[in-house]
Amino acid sequence: MISILLPFKNAEDTILACLASVVAQSYPHFEVVAVNDHSSDNSINIIRHYPDSRINCIDNPGHGLIEALNHGIKACQYDYIARMDSDDLMRTNRLSEQLAHFQSTPDLQLSASQVSLFCNEPLKAGYLAYIAWQNNVLSDLEIKNQIFVESPLAHPSVMFRKTTIVNLGGYREGDFPEDYDLWLRLFSKGCRMEKLPLTLLDWREAPIRESRVNPRYRREAFDQLRAKYLSQDCRLPNNRPINIWGAGRKTRLRAKWLIKTGINLTAWIDIDPKKIGNTINGIEVKSPNWLIESTSKPFVLIYVTNHGAREDISAYLDSIGYHCGKDYLAVG
Repeated sequence: MISILLPFKNAEDTILACLASVVAQSYPHFEVVAVNDHSSDNSINIIRHYPDSRINCIDNPGHGLIEALNHGIKACQYDYIARMDSDDLMRTNRLSEQLAHFQSTPDLQLSASQVSLFCNEPLKAGYLAYIAWQNNVLSDLEIKNQIFVESPLAHPSVMFRKTTIVNLGGYREGDFPEDYDLWLRLFSKGCRMEKLPLTLLDWREAPIRESRVNPRYRREAFDQLRAKYLSQDCRLPNNRPINIWGAGRKTRLRAKWLIKTGINLTAWIDIDPKKIGNTINGIEVKSPNWLIESTSKPFVLIYVTNHGAREDISAYLDSIGYHCGKDYLAVG
């Protein structure tokens, strides 16, 4: 049996299509825990009068998405919980595929899927590139190696074990994206997370989506959250120098949060000849070739985010005998 966790607020325009995709699942043994977060439109009546006894509507005793999610988790009867948003659509095989994923992988704690974007307006190139990247981060190792780039999982595509999330303390309130924080906490505890190479969710892109309008999702909030967990990552060595690839102003602004945690940075790496040889905050800027010459084989954090540059830098590091996760990591 599966619980579907569906928080909603003022979703009257999309909730019928969402529920239709839910009740059309090929795996029929589920409950829907729909958590009303103080809606002021007709969405609560639509859900409560939907003709399917598997759908249960409860009210959020608190306020906001995090309290709605945690209240909903407590109300879920089953250990497998599938997240869903009220404006998205499930493919008919979603629940069956993710349940099979758990059954075939005993130590799995979270199963996600690839997603397909849909929108009433033309989709921006940057967001399409992000989804293309996310849809290619599949295995547990790939998620671990890419987790500091961006959030590697679409929140409404995940299914997780209730006991695992409860033991972690549920979703956390704070000045940060609640889903990315949860993935980072699961990662930090060594939990196995995988993504099926299947598109099981149609993910709606809209200008009023929570991640577009809530300050918890601003760039600086992501940067600070990454820095916190990156500084605690056991892959960062104590016995090797740590360098940051990228010495531009935007890179330095993002890297400052990691430096504030006490990470001992020994060099900046950059390809700009005007920067090479200079010092920034007392730390010298080196060329990429310096990595070949260095006998200490520094650990490299790729902070460059220009389109295609991260991939080019990774390819260069691979070519000189570096290995992702062991000798370098990319940081968004």
